Amino acid sequence: MNKMKRKPTHPGKIIQEDYLKPLSITVTEMASTLGVSRKTLSKIINERGAITPDMALRLGRAFDTTPELWMNLQKSYDLWQAENMSKDWQKVKTLTSQQLHANI
Repeated sequence: MNKMKRKPTHPGKIIQEDYLKPLSITVTEMASTLGVSRKTLSKIINERGAITPDMALRLGRAFDTTPELWMNLQKSYDLWQAENMSKDWQKVKTLTSQQLHANI
């Protein structure tokens, strides 16, 4: 497993720093553009909410990017969080080749 050393940037911070600030757009204005509530967008920007597939589609349309970009940013962030916030997953034993291919 390739462990990322640095915590990935939350997509909300990217929205804030790379789009809202340079474009001088408020959270309220952007929420209106996206067709979501200010509360929904604010949660994402403040790293208390995640990018959903629906939000990824909206962001992709608004910023002329792909929805995959936003989903991949969220996925990277979520995986880093899971890997670093809990060690329970490390207790899982890797299956052997024989076990994996026993019924083939």
